[in-house]
Amino acid sequence: MTTAIRRPAVAGLFYPEDSEALAVEVKRLLDGVQPAASSGSSTRRPRALIVPHAGYRYSGPVAASAYACLRPFAGEISRVVLLGPAHRVYLQGMAVPSDAAFSTPLGEVPVDSALVEQVARLPGVGVLDEPHAREHSLEVQLPFLQIVLGEFTLVPIVVGDCSGEQVARVLEELWNAPETLFVISSDLSHYLSFKAARAVDAETSRAILACRGDITPDEACGAYAVNGLLLFANAHHLRCSQLDVRNSGDIAGDRSQVVGYGAYAFS
Repeated sequence: MTTAIRRPAVAGLFYPEDSEALAVEVKRLLDGVQPAASSGSSTRRPRALIVPHAGYRYSGPVAASAYACLRPFAGEISRVVLLGPAHRVYLQGMAVPSDAAFSTPLGEVPVDSALVEQVARLPGVGVLDEPHAREHSLEVQLPFLQIVLGEFTLVPIVVGDCSGEQVARVLEELWNAPETLFVISSDLSHYLSFKAARAVDAETSRAILACRGDITPDEACGAYAVNGLLLFANAHHLRCSQLDVRNSGDIAGDRSQVVGYGAYAFS
């Protein structure tokens, strides 16, 4: 580990770069979640979430439905293991960073260096900063986590081309700490018509709820990480609740080519 700080790459693009405007926007999205969605179908604290990662204008309301359900349990969570797909560079396996912290306009989130080093010893995981430098799939989750949880430490993992079993092995390594929340960052279908996207995303949601672990990258851009969570959830008899499934046509209006978003909680 170094003392380097991973600076924001998409502030001002995916979410506001002004700290006050960002805090207001995140709180507005959280406060807009309907009570039924924010509580899910269980009164138990979620141990894992699947959350979308587009610009807040598009996926923010769906992402908020996942983070709102953490509000009653915020004091119980002090560490977040955050996994998201590699969009900017080709990556085989998984990458953890050497950075000491990740920053957003809301402040710095310290990286749990001991757990990063522990994860880096697992098969298929390496210490690589390049996959993290411009990656938005992890970054856009941080302001929500900062507003809901306050202070916490982070284990950031960019997931490239790898098997669900490899990802499940990482989850297994870190699961036993009850203060840890696992967040899988993934959108659903990409650039289909509104009608086609709704059909594809409905089937993907059925697979997620059944913890099938056979989702393809065409169905979810974070499929490898999602499959790892689903395989783990199935083996450990976790219960999955669907919190919200919509697409950019529902939220932003253009229905010619849409991107699907889903939020799910596992307890």
